[in-house]
Amino acid sequence: MANDGAAAASHAAAAAAARTAFREQADAKGHVVENARIAVAGLEAAFAAGVLVRTPALGLMLDDLARALEQDDGQRLGGKSAEAARFILRAISRELNSA
Repeated sequence: MANDGAAAASHAAAAAAARTAFREQADAKGHVVENARIAVAGLEAAFAAGVLVRTPALGLMLDDLARALEQDDGQRLGGKSAEAARFILRAISRELNSA
């Protein structure tokens, strides 16, 4: 039973680290679209490892973010994509408390 407590504490620490890493990447200096892509890749890794749970709300937000980040060949980054990414990243950050 003692190992169960250690495993739970380890899982909680890993989940907290994944949330922090997402928030730091989302707020990092640089282009918001590129930062969003990197932040999402970290979240996907945390979901795959079972560290965080993809809630239905997170799934919808991540789908919305993916659409906001889509661009055609030659299209420059920024504009409405960057504005949408900032808005959605903040929503994801709040929802991560439930993941």
